[in-house]
Amino acid sequence: MSYPPRLFPTICYSLALTLCFAMSLAAEDKAPAGFPPPVNTQPETIKPLTPAEALKSVTVPPGFKATLFAAEPAVQQPIAMAWDERGRLWIAECYTYAESGLNFDARQRDRIVILEDTDGDGQHDKRTVFWDQAQKLTSIEIGFGGVWALCAPYLLFIPDANRDDVPDGPPVIKLDGWDGGGVRHNIVNGLKWGPDGWLYGRHGILQTSTVGPPGASDSQRQKINCGIWRYHPTRTTFEAVCHGTTNPWGHDWDEHGELLMINTVIGHLWHVVPGARFRRMYGADFDSHSYQLLEQAADHFHWDQGEQWHDIRKIGVSPTTDKAGGGHAHSGLMVYLGANWPAEYRNSMFTVNYHGRRLNRDRLERKGAGLVGTHAPDFMNWGDPYFKGIDLTYGPDGGVYVLDWSDIGECHDNDGVHRTSGRIYKIIYGEPKKGGPIDLASASDAQLVEMQRHTNEWFVRQSRRLLQERAAAGKFAPPAAAPLAEAGKSPPAGATAEAWLHCERLLFTAFASDQLSEDRLIAAVQAPQSPESYRAIAVRLLVDRGEVSAAAAKALADLAAKETAGIVRLHLASALQKLAQSQRLAVATPLTKSELFAADPVLPLMIWYGIEPLIAKDPVIGVQLIANTKSATLRRLAARRVTEELERSPGAVNELVALLRKLETTAGRLDLLQGMAEGLRGWRRAPAPATWKDVAAELSQSKDEPLRIAVRDLGVVFGEGRALEEVKKLALNEGADTSSRISALRTLIVDRSPELLPLLKKLAGDRLLAAEAIRGLASYSDKDVPQILLDSYNNLRPEARAEAINTLAARAEYAQELLTALEAGKISRKDLTAFHARQIRSFENAKLNEQLSKAWGDVRVTAEDKKKLIEQLKSTHSPEKLAKANLSQGRAVFTKTCASCHVLYGQGKTIGPDLTGGNRRNIDYLLENIVDPSASVAADFRATLFKLQDGRVFTAVIAEQNDKAITIQTAQERFTIAKSEIEESKPTGLSLMPD
Repeated sequence: MSYPPRLFPTICYSLALTLCFAMSLAAEDKAPAGFPPPVNTQPETIKPLTPAEALKSVTVPPGFKATLFAAEPAVQQPIAMAWDERGRLWIAECYTYAESGLNFDARQRDRIVILEDTDGDGQHDKRTVFWDQAQKLTSIEIGFGGVWALCAPYLLFIPDANRDDVPDGPPVIKLDGWDGGGVRHNIVNGLKWGPDGWLYGRHGILQTSTVGPPGASDSQRQKINCGIWRYHPTRTTFEAVCHGTTNPWGHDWDEHGELLMINTVIGHLWHVVPGARFRRMYGADFDSHSYQLLEQAADHFHWDQGEQWHDIRKIGVSPTTDKAGGGHAHSGLMVYLGANWPAEYRNSMFTVNYHGRRLNRDRLERKGAGLVGTHAPDFMNWGDPYFKGIDLTYGPDGGVYVLDWSDIGECHDNDGVHRTSGRIYKIIYGEPKKGGPIDLASASDAQLVEMQRHTNEWFVRQSRRLLQERAAAGKFAPPAAAPLAEAGKSPPAGATAEAWLHCERLLFTAFASDQLSEDRLIAAVQAPQSPESYRAIAVRLLVDRGEVSAAAAKALADLAAKETAGIVRLHLASALQKLAQSQRLAVATPLTKSELFAADPVLPLMIWYGIEPLIAKDPVIGVQLIANTKSATLRRLAARRVTEELERSPGAVNELVALLRKLETTAGRLDLLQGMAEGLRGWRRAPAPATWKDVAAELSQSKDEPLRIAVRDLGVVFGEGRALEEVKKLALNEGADTSSRISALRTLIVDRSPELLPLLKKLAGDRLLAAEAIRGLASYSDKDVPQILLDSYNNLRPEARAEAINTLAARAEYAQELLTALEAGKISRKDLTAFHARQIRSFENAKLNEQLSKAWGDVRVTAEDKKKLIEQLKSTHSPEKLAKANLSQGRAVFTKTCASCHVLYGQGKTIGPDLTGGNRRNIDYLLENIVDPSASVAADFRATLFKLQDGRVFTAVIAEQNDKAITIQTAQERFTIAKSEIEESKPTGLSLMPD
């Protein structure tokens, strides 16, 4: 029998799981037979503290107390946790986290254990091993008669319908395609039930997963890397909720069901609304027409943005970073909604600061159309150098539990793992009463519904899940749960905030249990005198299933026309992506026309993500939007999208140009012109719209200089002779402002017409304009260019010299002259970098390769050579020698050599990955990435070899692209070229950074 290629590994894995299950024996208080003993590969260069010593190192605010709920050997390598309805804490122990690729040891396994505090003294006294056959286990959640587990590449369901803590059978694969191969961190994680009844999870940036049920074809799957996703347990539906950031490792909901996500390196807090597209650490958004991405929701960073360099292990967290919050890395997110801590902490966001060994706290406030986290004092600190907090949650008594991975390495684990340690701390306020055993499963439907009033959200969430399960199993008794029938109805006039909060909880619970009709949701959307949070929830739920009736769409459009609350308008904008395209315009139009939140950093972009497909289908819609919108962001983005359709819809672009006369403000015209310029980026010549000549002649007389320049530069692209001569004249005017001359020259370089070559040759000797002129010469194949550059080389400024080398290395005939000059000593060998050497080798010219080896050296290094070099460098850089390193000199080396491509603490360029989160203190990590950078390169940094029709060759990564043009990032610059100019493109599979 044959199987589809994608299904075959799933079948093999299912058979393996069944075999493992048959061989495993669950037992309490001891490891099951055959479980491999954990092995420590992390050298103990720092002596571990005992659990008691570690507890003494904890500092908490007055009135609080920290205890150890559990510690090794009862718990080791805790990577995630989840609660069941009996108040028991389930722990995912991950021993295979650092294993990947060829280093993966199939004998190692992960396990799920259950910890219970039967006497309520704050410490576990019972431990049960539920399952010990996992690998790559990063997360668990309880519900629907079993345990959900993320074990890349699978989302598994382990059945335990009788709740005896013994699996009823082998795991069932619910989803596959989570690509964890070769990735040691940034992998799929974070299972947690949402208030809407969906199972939510997270995904990191290092790999792109193509997710679907087993056997699904590629067309039936969805792509995701960094972001949030969700899966519905009864409808078996998977979807991405948002895209972007870096490595999200924590999320939670506030009191009103607003989703928040934590992240590292590029900002810590993100307010997630469905369909959001956030800034990424690197790479392009999946949608090439997103154009602009959302920034973090916090108004601060947890590290000093002015710091360029420090080593946390050697000198500790600097005073300024300590004051800011302790560092850039965060794990776990909790919005505290328990009933034990004082009221001032309720609805605050808490996260573990990984390097700062503390809990950061942000106060959540409404600002503009969304939520913002404002800096509050750090909540508590750990003095244990092994503390590596990874998650936190509150329990049934309101106490907060913090998982400690317990290691001295970073999350990348390049220097090994300390597998035999792990702690769970519990933080309580005052002296809470000991609680007896609980089991919410024994509660009636009516009792569970009544728990939606509980002051501890733990009971709200657990009871909601149980009601959803009962409804899905057909065991729900509506007469006994009559209050759910009232969901969607407004409380009496003058209702308290608590009454409305109860109504919000009932909305979520009735919806999750399939007890909420569309009619009642429409009534909730239209509810008079309701708080904004209530209407926002109703909007979300009304479009949650993706199929919206005409009546529901009309209700949304009516609300958009009168709504003044920013958070409701934000969810209306989010809802656009769930509506049919024929329904979107009626909702979007009142949002775009209003001055409310027109300058908000979030709302206009969420509107854009929803309406862009309409403009792609009919660009005239974009022109109408520009004419009516009060948002500068929407004007610019819509103008760009319309202009990109110039060839397909020239009439729409003609209307766009005519609109320049009708717009009332200069700022509005500049927005439109900027958008048009962005839409034509990469074009050498574009057909001028019929109205352009007259409109340009009129606007070129404007008293506003930026407007005149924008018109002039567009005129050059449209082949307007007058504009071209004006730009040439400005470039040659030695009395003009230098920045204006450079801007003019850049415009000419985009034009690249043959008659510009003499001008560029002349300006290549201009001290101020040489760098730009030389960059322009790279577009021309001319026998005089190499000699012009080589003759003037020693008189050029450093930036112009670099451009000269770049230009000479971009063409085979130029490279020959460059290498001849190198052999003759006219150019220093140090001026030719490894980037240029690889570039020259890409011509695949035997004579050039021989000349390169003789004049510069050999760039072809075997894997064995790299291994030997790494060992050699490691042996000559002992810990003792590194301890004496001059950090100031290191900073200078970074600035000179690395900052041209990499960012460290906000300094440098973003061509390569941000190194702020890199494991820089580990010599193995550094040597692997410097000597052999292509060994583990993320997909977004794998270089492509481009051969252009004009003879140039580039090795670059793709930054963004559309149907017409592609933006590429070389080691030196970022620029856009028309796809029609590319003769050949070939993925190399290598890092942009050469060996």
